[in-house]
Amino acid sequence: MKVLHFFKTYWPDSFGGVERTIHAIAQSTARHGVETEVLSLSRAPDENTQRLDGHMARKARLDFELASTGFSLEVFRKFAKLAESADLIHYHFPWPFMDLVHFHARHGKPTVVTYHSDIVKQRLLLPFYRPLMLRFLKDVGAVVATSPDYLRSSPVLKAFEAKSTVIPIGIDEQAYPTPNEADNSWCRSAVEGPFVLFVGVLRYYKGLDVLIQAADKVRCKIVIAGSGPIEQELRLQAKTLRRDNVIFLGEVSEPQKMALLHNCLGFVFPSNQRSEAYGLSLVEAAMCGKPMISCEIGTGTSYVNAAGETGLVVPPSDPERLAKAINQFVDSPDEAADLGRAARDRFVRLFTADRMGKAYAELYHRLDDHQR
Repeated sequence: MKVLHFFKTYWPDSFGGVERTIHAIAQSTARHGVETEVLSLSRAPDENTQRLDGHMARKARLDFELASTGFSLEVFRKFAKLAESADLIHYHFPWPFMDLVHFHARHGKPTVVTYHSDIVKQRLLLPFYRPLMLRFLKDVGAVVATSPDYLRSSPVLKAFEAKSTVIPIGIDEQAYPTPNEADNSWCRSAVEGPFVLFVGVLRYYKGLDVLIQAADKVRCKIVIAGSGPIEQELRLQAKTLRRDNVIFLGEVSEPQKMALLHNCLGFVFPSNQRSEAYGLSLVEAAMCGKPMISCEIGTGTSYVNAAGETGLVVPPSDPERLAKAINQFVDSPDEAADLGRAARDRFVRLFTADRMGKAYAELYHRLDDHQR
């Protein structure tokens, strides 16, 4: 079966959460006889059209962006051509321009959309997009939510519950490097003493400003690994507030990231807005058997990190409760270790790439059979 994935960005132009998910789906469904192509937009389509890890990443020229939405004239032609040779189209929501391309092509192929997130940041524009969005979601064959929590809490998904299914995002443990002694030595020199860890892109909805506020009440180091749009703002905040126990490492390599994960007391993920729909970094922490701290925002973060089972869940934007949760890991290492073991067990049960790939392959074939 040939499946065409369609989203606004993909490797090698960018590698955010949705891009990582598409890559993981492509890899895991290949074991079930699925051949994948991915079409996305690029400012350099010729050089960035390439084969990646067994599947083709094809590009159409990005003409301009408006409100985080990429537009392209060329993509209408390229999508129609690729859809013609595909057995099924897999869309990734949200991307309003994608809806227009879908209706223009009239390809008649089975369709599935993975619903990654409600529209949060551009909600003022939502009333104008809503009619097209609802028509698009009504037209596709199946809607996939990434967690039961998001399916329950999204007002948009509630309207399409009858055609929705839950397939949690999974990751392939074999794709992650094992840190060697040099990596562990780097970790010990970069961070002296016990620490909790955040890894990810530094964005407005990650709640890192709240974490920095909480730092003066935390009895260990707080390591922030990654870069992003608000990095300088966060560094200035930590400096101004004299949060000397907050350590910014910037971008780290994959082996270094794994060394940090294996050596931390626990993983802290203070995202405080619904823009954080899932949290792949939490899945990585669970894979490494680490206890987690996250905030209750009604999304998949509380599915990955089950309160009281795999970690602690605190109210969003509450520095006092966040600090108290971190100190609980510091003061009760045996309890934290038990939570970490449970997190590892939950990862094996629910969040492996094999489990995700099997579920998507079964859905693809079900939609294909129904279309016939």
